[in-house]
Amino acid sequence: MKKNRLRWLAGILAAVLLWPEIPIRAEEPVPDFSLYAQSAVLMDAETGRILYEKNGETVRPMASTTKIMTCILALEEGNPESIYTVSSYASSMPKVKLGASEGQQYRQEDLLYSLMLESHNDTAVILAEGIAGSVPAFAERMNAKAREIGAEDTHFVTPNGLDAEDADGIHATTAADLARILRYCIMQSPKREEFLEITRTVSYTFSDAAGEQSYTLNNKNSFLNMMEGALTGKTGFTGNAGYCYVGALRRGDRTYIVALLACGWPNNKSYKWTDTRNLMEFGLANYERREIFRTDAGMPELAVTGGVTDHVALTWEGSVQELAAEGEKAEVSWYLPDSLEAPVASGETVGRARISLDGVLLAEIPIRTAAEVAARTLSGCLDEIFTRFFLRNPAF
Repeated sequence: MKKNRLRWLAGILAAVLLWPEIPIRAEEPVPDFSLYAQSAVLMDAETGRILYEKNGETVRPMASTTKIMTCILALEEGNPESIYTVSSYASSMPKVKLGASEGQQYRQEDLLYSLMLESHNDTAVILAEGIAGSVPAFAERMNAKAREIGAEDTHFVTPNGLDAEDADGIHATTAADLARILRYCIMQSPKREEFLEITRTVSYTFSDAAGEQSYTLNNKNSFLNMMEGALTGKTGFTGNAGYCYVGALRRGDRTYIVALLACGWPNNKSYKWTDTRNLMEFGLANYERREIFRTDAGMPELAVTGGVTDHVALTWEGSVQELAAEGEKAEVSWYLPDSLEAPVASGETVGRARISLDGVLLAEIPIRTAAEVAARTLSGCLDEIFTRFFLRNPAF
């Protein structure tokens, strides 16, 4: 195979060949409501495809929604039984706070419930210092994780989301990146089940490591009781960020994520719940798991050089189901060589088809040969000449 002679067949042409009777892209659904949030995203959690956005790529402060990253990093890099000591810096954090005093000690697992249920700012610093040694060192890990999961427009300075700035910029993200981070927490992280268990807990009671002081926590995420299938979420507020929220909902085979930034300021605390419900209901009403692509169309033959025949048939198998609006179809890009060189085995993978929707890659389907093609040899050519001119010609 001439591996270096790959060509790209335009996705639009391929899709037309596959779906001649159906438009490649239906007109996207349009919400019949307006949003309070200055930035908002509705995402399909399975693939990360953004189904709706309003200024989704605009960078803004994100307040305590930051803590979803703090939590998942602690779960992945820390130990639930580790004991962390409160520093003077941690104890100096403003409300909302656990009220931990310098020198007190706590188990990591207990601190994670404090972080996510009540959004305690001192707890975030205790975790950051305990895991990484300092807040700046922990912020470096947060930023590295953000790059790893594709949150390219996010910059972390603090583990609690308080307004802050360093040499690289302000503590901020985008609605799209915030949704990507929650998607990682609930769909991709090896600690996703632990994350969901913590963030869905209604109430939690624990004591410091010495057993001298006890605490009772209650989950502040009202969305958990707002809609059937509410899965998780995190609120946030600072003077610069306004009210923020990121949450997820699961109904059957559909999982949606909503991220909101700058969703009102006091006294507009309820705006984030209105926007979240509207976006979730929009997703439920307009997007279902549908078969958007199937390989039941014929494939073009591929040229073969040096073979007993000058072409070989191709085959592919598979289908793609995706959370899509009615009428949405896949975009297909084929990657094939110009030709193959004999001998060619049957079932040999010779290329691939990339299936995407709205620029999001959904699947890669291998393209294989449907038959074998033997190499042309001198003895074979002599046999063919003999067959053609003697056995098939009665004159000889």
